[in-house]
Amino acid sequence: MLVASWNPEEMLAELIQQLADVNMSLLFGVMVVAILVLGKSADWMVEKAVTLSLRTGMPKVIVGATIVSVGTTFPEAVVSVLAALNGNPDIALGNAVGSVICDAGLILGTACLIAPLPLNKKVVNRQGWVQFGAGVLLVVFCLPFTDLGNVFSTKATLPQWAGFILVGGLVVYMIWSVRLAKYADPDEQDEEAADDSPVAILVGSILVGCLFVVASSITLIEATKILATEAGIPEAVIASTLVAFGTSLPELVTAVTAARKGQGELAVGNVIGADILNVLFVAGAAAAITPEGLVAESIFFRLQFPAMLIILLCFRIGIFAAKDGKLSRPFGAFLVGVYVIYGVLNALFGKTEEPAVSETAMNPVEVVAEAG
Repeated sequence: MLVASWNPEEMLAELIQQLADVNMSLLFGVMVVAILVLGKSADWMVEKAVTLSLRTGMPKVIVGATIVSVGTTFPEAVVSVLAALNGNPDIALGNAVGSVICDAGLILGTACLIAPLPLNKKVVNRQGWVQFGAGVLLVVFCLPFTDLGNVFSTKATLPQWAGFILVGGLVVYMIWSVRLAKYADPDEQDEEAADDSPVAILVGSILVGCLFVVASSITLIEATKILATEAGIPEAVIASTLVAFGTSLPELVTAVTAARKGQGELAVGNVIGADILNVLFVAGAAAAITPEGLVAESIFFRLQFPAMLIILLCFRIGIFAAKDGKLSRPFGAFLVGVYVIYGVLNALFGKTEEPAVSETAMNPVEVVAEAG
């Protein structure tokens, strides 16, 4: 199809493969450049987001949960919508669910390990319940109500009408967040906003930073996949670790950079917002444009959905138990441990199913292109 034949991600992947075919040292060079661009653009984005928070009085957690999260979830949205348009709706749901698990487990846990993350409990609780509720709503919409007795062994579907509801929920969520921000208590301004640019310029700068984060992330993902394949790493391991990590790389870099710069509220807000958008935006938009809905293989109910709900529940418990208004390093180690267990289980059982959550999830760009 036209959409698949003119796919920037596919073209980039082919270019990187050609470089690897010429000389593997060129592939390492591409990876180094991608990492440098990734780090610099993440620094830029976090600085502008903090400045926007200081200039407008908007809490950093709200900035992270809206503006920054929209930018960092853009890769998932593009892949999922293109997959749905090109007849591979199963990829879209796996992409959304896997990203939620990675965000709330690996990414938030890693940020906590770098530095304890301060919380505005009132704001985080409010946004966090939306995050948890969105995950539960996604599972409920996918339940095969006519055959609940075989829920662990039968295919189910996220129907098109549910996609419209989720997209409608996205609109409500964004309006609600902006309105709450107007009446929220601003964060303590322990620094002055050095950038006196208009708010519209700051927002545009954040989006430009997101663009470079996304582009460099895609480059790094494709280069790493090729390197892993050349090294003979089993496909199951690549699918459960490398790809899951790679599709959420923008969120990871943003959260780690924010934590390193002492802007923990932004890191927490980015994770919460990314999870909400992965359900409402990524899965919702993909389902809304697919008359048949998004396929949920039985392994979703045996592994993916339980893992998503468990990791979100752990996050809720961590917020409730946070001492001194911070998510601690031990809690971060716990989240990373839960994610590692999920990765092991995915590697062990992911190949027992059709490609919905294993082979198709392994390289969404190739599958989308082949569908055309």
